[in-house]
Amino acid sequence: MNSHLDWSAYEGGSDFGFGFGDAFGAPVEPGSGFGKAAAACNGKLQCLSDEHEVMCPSYRATQDPRHSTHHRALTLQAAAEGRLGEHAYASAEMIEALALCVGCKGCKRECPNGVDMALMVAEAHARRWQAVGKVPLRERMFARMPELAPHLARVRSLLRLRDKIPGAARLLERVLGIAAARSLPRPAEQAFLDRAPVEHDGTAGEVVLLVDTFSNHFDPELAEAAQAVLVAAGYRVHLARPQDGGRALCCGRSYLSSGFVEQARAEASRMVEALMPHVERGLPVIGLEPSCLLMLRDEYHALGLGSAVAALARSALLLEEFLAREHDAGRLTLRFPDQAGRRVLVHGHCHQKAFGVMPAMHKVLGLIPGLEVRTVDSSCCGMGGSFGYKAEHFEVSMAMAEASLLPAVRGAAPDTAIVANGTSCRHQILDGAGRPAQHLAHLLHAALGHGRT
Repeated sequence: MNSHLDWSAYEGGSDFGFGFGDAFGAPVEPGSGFGKAAAACNGKLQCLSDEHEVMCPSYRATQDPRHSTHHRALTLQAAAEGRLGEHAYASAEMIEALALCVGCKGCKRECPNGVDMALMVAEAHARRWQAVGKVPLRERMFARMPELAPHLARVRSLLRLRDKIPGAARLLERVLGIAAARSLPRPAEQAFLDRAPVEHDGTAGEVVLLVDTFSNHFDPELAEAAQAVLVAAGYRVHLARPQDGGRALCCGRSYLSSGFVEQARAEASRMVEALMPHVERGLPVIGLEPSCLLMLRDEYHALGLGSAVAALARSALLLEEFLAREHDAGRLTLRFPDQAGRRVLVHGHCHQKAFGVMPAMHKVLGLIPGLEVRTVDSSCCGMGGSFGYKAEHFEVSMAMAEASLLPAVRGAAPDTAIVANGTSCRHQILDGAGRPAQHLAHLLHAALGHGRT
């Protein structure tokens, strides 16, 4: 079977001590870099541990080895060898093995061999849909959120009825499989990029702000806060927009996670086309949502987009990374008034942890004098994009959150600000602890004397 993603980095022999043929005495798919990617798991079993920063959230929540990175890799290895039958990726064994992967990327960082299970799951989903021919409506809806989001503002009142009419949430759960106990995100009346924001001049240099789908359509105040912070620091902020003037840019994450590789590639191509003129001028591309921005540095390499991806990856930075870099270079002019007595509880998004971004987060928070910062020692919050919305995953999603995150939030003093840069993380905290959480950009904006506190 031809691969949907580019696995060529794994071809040309195994770097992991064995190949499938060596381990099981059977040949892998001819030239299968995907098979060798699965073979990167050679049984060190560090995913069956509670000692790591992120992985493996599903094993931690269930204590069941069948829901570990290791078991998923073994199942993918069996599929690549043909031991799960003709339609291996649609088999009950495969579906069960991959069901609770939240795509946290913890294994890519914390596994000694860098097993990239999230990317392999995307490939496996694509093969599953190819085998069955029809994709369930719920999966199509989640994947197509960037296309649907611009239209949701028109049905805001309709979405509210789901939580107001008795039995409506249960009905939706039966029909679509969206957990009745889970609240739905509320679209804003107007998207950030539809407000025709002014691009201010600046003397400190030029930057590009990449406003992701959720910041644009569900939390435009976040994009406003980020733009205001960058302007306050003296930068001219260009807003990333598509070359064709059409629908707002999307990184493609929702498509890829759901196994819609071609659609993810199309979205990523639009992104590269729009950003490369800025990158070629040497401008940094600044993102707000970790899973979105970091896709430009990670999964874009597997989408077969050409040599431009490497340059884009080098230019792509989360807001906290950019501010920390500018501070280290002596270029950051932001000055915050003393915040003595203010406390902040920080929850790191899985991708911030997996890609080593948390030190930058702490450095930027450390620029605010008097601010007392504490970080939750937690694994995945349990939302994992669309994962926590699925009825069959709700209990596991909450178990992940209850391991440490939600108790820490509930135990925080009422005047403690909760900071979580992930959209999904903020949603989980609100649902599970009844406390609103904010992005770092909101906190910085407020610390400068603007916005919410």
